[in-house]
Amino acid sequence: MTALVEVSGAHVVHRARSGGVFTRDRVYALTGADLVIAPGETVGVVGESGCGKSTLAKLLVGVDRPTSGTVAFRGRDLWSMAPGERRATVGGGTGMIFQDPSTALNRRLTVRRILRDPLDVHRRGTPAEREDRVRELMSLVGLPPALADGLPGQLSGGQRQRVAIARALALDPELVVADEPTSALDVSVRAQILNLLLDLRERLGLALVFVSHDIQTVRRMSDRVITMYLGRIVEETPAALVTGRARHPYTRALFSATPGLLDPIDPIPLVGPVPSATRPPSGCPFRTRCWKADDVCAEIMPDFAAASAPGHRFRCHHPVQETESTRDLVAQAAAAPTPDSVRDA
Repeated sequence: MTALVEVSGAHVVHRARSGGVFTRDRVYALTGADLVIAPGETVGVVGESGCGKSTLAKLLVGVDRPTSGTVAFRGRDLWSMAPGERRATVGGGTGMIFQDPSTALNRRLTVRRILRDPLDVHRRGTPAEREDRVRELMSLVGLPPALADGLPGQLSGGQRQRVAIARALALDPELVVADEPTSALDVSVRAQILNLLLDLRERLGLALVFVSHDIQTVRRMSDRVITMYLGRIVEETPAALVTGRARHPYTRALFSATPGLLDPIDPIPLVGPVPSATRPPSGCPFRTRCWKADDVCAEIMPDFAAASAPGHRFRCHHPVQETESTRDLVAQAAAAPTPDSVRDA
């Protein structure tokens, strides 16, 4: 099967906002990302703030251009296309749902205008057909027709996010990227929005990339989970295995922070803060907080290695064994001395 989206060797580097006229600092937002998304699959992306999740999301829908590397849609490199062709490919083939619907929607436009805009810009159908499509989209996301002439400020947070979802679906895309789609919503409506996304994925055959800090929700919604750390993809894990059989120490530590209620345990302790993206550590970026780190970790970034399960790969010199429980890892991390690579970072 042909990949829907393929990211190869992608780097994104920004100029740091330090305020200095002659600053040479750079922010390494994404480093050497390789990722393939198949039609119809759901890929979850997890990691701490600043790890590159949102940068990867914007790369997939053509908002950010890679500093180097490629992003291909249906086998064609987006950034080798002419600008008009790229806009048509990205606009018609992908949709994005942003974190906060109150800022993602134009507060001066009615719901009808918001949903018609993509259709008008890409000249889809006749004016009458566009109006029909607006009504269809509102029904698809569970919005009553009476809200068509309402403004975003007159809607609840959940209703605004439904409008944002409908807008992302307006041009019938094959891929939808949801960047923290429920973090700005009340707890009472988060489950409704998540269930809506799952229902739409099944009904429309969408490929979905779901970015979130809520790692247990990502696990439940996804076919595959991507773990990111300091701009790098460090592990790809089938969702069913990510809690207990992930091989990268960071993935296991991340998921140990939200244990089940029936078997509560302490999380795996990590020493120190996340390093700066302007001056990332040498070798493996996680080695400054890892209880397994040694001199090799400080010198060489490991290549991807395959785990026993199909579709499971990781980048670690000293991976966790599949048979090791989280309790074992908690004890190991608590007992491990601070390695030289941590003190010298």
